[in-house]
Amino acid sequence: MTAEVATFDAGAFRKALGSFATGVTIITTRDAAGEPVGLTVNSFNSVSLNPPLVLWSLANNAMSLPAFRDAEYWAVHILSSDQEDLSTRFAKRGENKFADLELETGSGGIPLLPGCSARFQCRTASSYQGGDHLIFIGEVVAFDHYDNAPLVFHGGRYAHATQRLANKPGEPYLAGSFGEDFLGYLLGRSHFRFFSRIRPHLSEAGLSDEEFYVLSAMTLKPQMTSSDLDKLTAGVLDHCCEQTLTTLIDRHLLLRETDAAGAVCFRLTERGRELALKLISVAKAVESQVLAGLGPDEDTVLKSLLNQLLGVLDPDVGSLWHPDGEAKLAQRNG
Repeated sequence: MTAEVATFDAGAFRKALGSFATGVTIITTRDAAGEPVGLTVNSFNSVSLNPPLVLWSLANNAMSLPAFRDAEYWAVHILSSDQEDLSTRFAKRGENKFADLELETGSGGIPLLPGCSARFQCRTASSYQGGDHLIFIGEVVAFDHYDNAPLVFHGGRYAHATQRLANKPGEPYLAGSFGEDFLGYLLGRSHFRFFSRIRPHLSEAGLSDEEFYVLSAMTLKPQMTSSDLDKLTAGVLDHCCEQTLTTLIDRHLLLRETDAAGAVCFRLTERGRELALKLISVAKAVESQVLAGLGPDEDTVLKSLLNQLLGVLDPDVGSLWHPDGEAKLAQRNG
């Protein structure tokens, strides 16, 4: 009886496979000439604990196939969340991927990359053909691991991994309300609790939250137009923006000017800039203390998610934070 071979749309099949979130690895070895060889791989998996075996696969048309096929040893590096650039570098063809990297040496002289979540040094146990890939099985002869959060790949994009808190019973008095996992509650309480640690320093300087918001935002650019400030304060200081600006000007922390084109613009005075930078330093110190209570690299995950949320809620505000943002915004609105 002949087995039927299913035919699929390759692109759709790849997309469906992308639904499975994987870690990202770099596999390294040395070729017959002793030169380091490496590539980014997400087909890595464990096989056995006793003996300790792992596997990964490599396309039959890969330029590095001969090196790995003939290698006695190779290393698997599970990348950490801050090694996205390294993953991208080793995913490209035709360049010196190891340039300027500080390498360590493993079993059989294989190159080892630093800063990973985990590393496995392996001896080739066997290899066999699997469709359009060659599957390698390796016996782990040495390994090390760290507390770095891993880099994750899902749906064709890099992602972040974070620990999920166990479900806890809700407070009875919130049971019939919006609930403790309501986004508005979480963001609101986090905002008030975070700023409760900064507010004493603002009070000492005689500044309100709104005035601090404008002063710190004004450090982004040497000069801001009224349009800049409107975008930055929209939905935040709508009801009191003009009053806040007037107060800062009266205190000689901010100057209102007219540029060469006759547009109204604002800039910090020397005193205003000095105060803003001092308070920003205090705020950054508070941030460090707060984020230290999170798990490894979860601060990166938190900021990434908040940036994505702002992109949904307030897509125009990013124009002031990125050098090419204003051009993109003008093109979008043009």
